[in-house]
Amino acid sequence: MGLGPLALCAQAETTAAPGAGSSATIYGVLDAGVVAERGCAANCASGKVAGGVASGSRLGVQGREALGNEVSAVYALEAGIANDTGQSEEGRLFGRQAYVGLDSRLGALTLGRQYNLQYVTLTDVADPFRGGMAGSAGNLAGYGAKRYDNTVKYVTPALRGVSAAAIYSFGESPYSRAQNRAYGATLGYSAGAVNVSVSHQRKNNFIQAEGTVPAIDMSARNTLVAANLDLGLATAFAAVGLNRGYGSSPWDPSVAYSSLALSMSSSDSRDTLMGVSVPVAGFKLLASYVRKDDRDLANRDANQVALGVTYSLSKRSDFYASYAKIHNKNGARYTVGNASDSGRGDAAFNLGFRHGF
Repeated sequence: MGLGPLALCAQAETTAAPGAGSSATIYGVLDAGVVAERGCAANCASGKVAGGVASGSRLGVQGREALGNEVSAVYALEAGIANDTGQSEEGRLFGRQAYVGLDSRLGALTLGRQYNLQYVTLTDVADPFRGGMAGSAGNLAGYGAKRYDNTVKYVTPALRGVSAAAIYSFGESPYSRAQNRAYGATLGYSAGAVNVSVSHQRKNNFIQAEGTVPAIDMSARNTLVAANLDLGLATAFAAVGLNRGYGSSPWDPSVAYSSLALSMSSSDSRDTLMGVSVPVAGFKLLASYVRKDDRDLANRDANQVALGVTYSLSKRSDFYASYAKIHNKNGARYTVGNASDSGRGDAAFNLGFRHGF
């Protein structure tokens, strides 16, 4: 997700003919940049090389086979790569996507590891940074998790600009069918200059180890209304989010804080996002403001201001730079991350290069 100016159509189609009417596409993104962080709870590194800053680096294969009667079998396997070290992202072989299903004029039904619909709405509709660089709206805006395992997903065909999707992730716990379960839906409209989407998701309390339940219920309920409007000279972005549950906001308790009680995020919050993207020659200027309004008694509000720029060398390659600063209030611990890292400090600068193939 979050290729920005890079065209996903810049994917090389390989010769693959296991049967008539079948095709396979090998594609990928390699993204690496220098990241400098400030305002960490512990010492920040003065600078580091990181992979997947603007877009998560990946290598994937996707394809389809025509089965007749306007029905096709579809599949995708997508591996995340930490290309600063060459390691696998998150320790999974195909941790970004792994699904198979059917696509027809009635819609697409797929099963496997797939993107959370609200995360897609946040990055593709609401965020001018498309979920990457220091300006990622996901530093503050709640969406629960990027992807779900054990998922059944259905996407309708677009009808006069209107489309919908639904997702259900089986918890697959031997102790309770409700534990670790997730589900959600999205309704969207896209026609001409207007793109609007409404998403809702729910993630039940997850199991940290087999047979155990976390001391604090990390369930999440997130609702997001997002829109962007192409004004010709610029594209305006806006979103409003409602979040409930301790797992509903992007606050990582493991980031240099020893006390879980002190590092818990809000269980009731509102998100507001405003942004703009301005193309100028080969450049694209980006800016956004995100506010986290904590409705808990602790009132741990936060706001993020971000600026960025990309410069396209081609449809496949671009340079990028960005800076974001989070102002945390009353002990809030939100951090400036990027497409692949949650970050450690309340400010960060990125400078990098990415190439899609």
